[in-house]
Amino acid sequence: MTAATQDSTLGPEYRERAWKALGEAPFDVLVIGGGVTGAGVALDAATRGLRTAVVEQRDWASGTSSRSSKLFHGGLRYLEQLNFSLVREALKERELMLTRICPHLVKPVSFLYPLNHRIWERPYMAAGLTMYDTMGGARSVPGFKSLTRRGALRLAPGLKPDAFVGAMRYYDAQADDARHTLAVVRTAAHYGAVVRNSTEVVALLHEGDRIVGATVRDVETGQTTDIRATVVINCTGVWTDDMQHLAGGRGRFRVRASKGVHIVVPRDRFASETGLILRTEKSVLFFIPWGTRWIIGTTDTDWSLDRAHPAATRADIDYILEHANTVLRTPLTRDDVRGVYAGLRPLLAGESEGTSSLSREHAVARPQPGLVSIAGGKYTTYRVMAADAVDAAKADLGSHVPPSVTEHVPLLGADGYHALVNQVPSLARRYRVPEHRVLHLLNRYGSETLELLDLGRETPDLLEPLEGAEDYLRVEILYAATHEGALHLDDLLARRTRMSIEYGHRGVGSAQAVADLVAPVLGWDAERIAEEVRSYTERVAAERASQELPDDEAADAARREAPDSRPLVSASKPRP
Repeated sequence: MTAATQDSTLGPEYRERAWKALGEAPFDVLVIGGGVTGAGVALDAATRGLRTAVVEQRDWASGTSSRSSKLFHGGLRYLEQLNFSLVREALKERELMLTRICPHLVKPVSFLYPLNHRIWERPYMAAGLTMYDTMGGARSVPGFKSLTRRGALRLAPGLKPDAFVGAMRYYDAQADDARHTLAVVRTAAHYGAVVRNSTEVVALLHEGDRIVGATVRDVETGQTTDIRATVVINCTGVWTDDMQHLAGGRGRFRVRASKGVHIVVPRDRFASETGLILRTEKSVLFFIPWGTRWIIGTTDTDWSLDRAHPAATRADIDYILEHANTVLRTPLTRDDVRGVYAGLRPLLAGESEGTSSLSREHAVARPQPGLVSIAGGKYTTYRVMAADAVDAAKADLGSHVPPSVTEHVPLLGADGYHALVNQVPSLARRYRVPEHRVLHLLNRYGSETLELLDLGRETPDLLEPLEGAEDYLRVEILYAATHEGALHLDDLLARRTRMSIEYGHRGVGSAQAVADLVAPVLGWDAERIAEEVRSYTERVAAERASQELPDDEAADAARREAPDSRPLVSASKPRP
């Protein structure tokens, strides 16, 4: 495998070749961390012509980048904080995603903002939303509209009539964050980057005061190898400080983890044609349309416990329900909650004790020769963060490095997507699949949909719905193992698909069927299948138990009772 290899098929054979490639010729850039920032840095570096590798200790997007609010947005509250540069930058990125980079993955979504004050609030919000609609060159979503209370109730009859006096409707964009991150990783591989998950950095290599690479361990086998690189870029989010410790220094900034919890409820529990955004005393609360469901969140609290598996508490869930119910005609109860997820935002530590007031901007530092660290930021601005990190690496790489071109590089699946959307009826007839199934695939895989449909033509039962999770087709599970680097059941049920948050059984009802489908590809025997199903089932049980407990410490202890699907990862152990 060379840097010129264009291979985005991340199956078991690729994995073996990638391991060999990591220990051979030196790289220009080694990226540590497979969230959206690390994936973005790998793509940025590879498309500049740099020999690039990226390693992730668990699964792609297994941390913060699969547990976000799933929005590409400028952030109305940052506008209110007069952070115009961050909002402008984010809105420019939103526009690029919608039009050029990944229109198959990022879609417009509207939100209703209820008004509570009769005189000053409407002109105040109109002024802000006028700016929001024009900053950053945004053209691909409709402009905001001012609504009377009656007009708002026509759109959202599930609201209490007396909970507001009017409303504004505006647009942003949304995406499945885990699938988007995976698309960035696979696009980096397409442009020659060597990408490998389940590959943990256990040491950084030094020559004097310079970092010259890393020792990595395959957490599936325990094997180790050394990767030599001109520069190492640390994109590990809430693990940033740990990586700096491995380097032997303190770094230029510190990262603090803020826990954000979301719940998922059926769509019919709140009658509305549009999403909703509410002010809370700490931040904002979103109702985000998610197929036949709503995602509602988020919280914003300090977290200092297990960073690999942050736990939601009963108090977190009750906080969301309490604030949601202030405006709902029919209150939500805990019985309505189908899924819950908790993620950690890597915030740049500041003087304020409240995580909601810590910086959402990113910082890049070169704390010592051969090492660049990047942290903070918003999911929406990952591409800008990546370009800044590679620019900072020029101090080690030399001035010959070309400028970033990712603004002009579509992600895998984007090219040809719009033409295929126009062909949905004919594709449905050709492959004997309902039109809504073809659209479902196109909005998850883009032009790669044809690969999945062709697999189904060879084996027709692959185009049947998956047992226990009828939103998904069986071919999607197989494709995740053959093309998308999935290695464990939680990769498949929590990230390649989102069964873990979308169904009341949280993926357990489909675990056996999924394991049976991927076993031939991943080389699982009957014993391994049973172990994967048991491990995933225990994970869900531990998550459910943690969500009944009152505080972070108790919930964290309950969540730790489940086995880790990657037990060799050092970061899965409690910190001293």
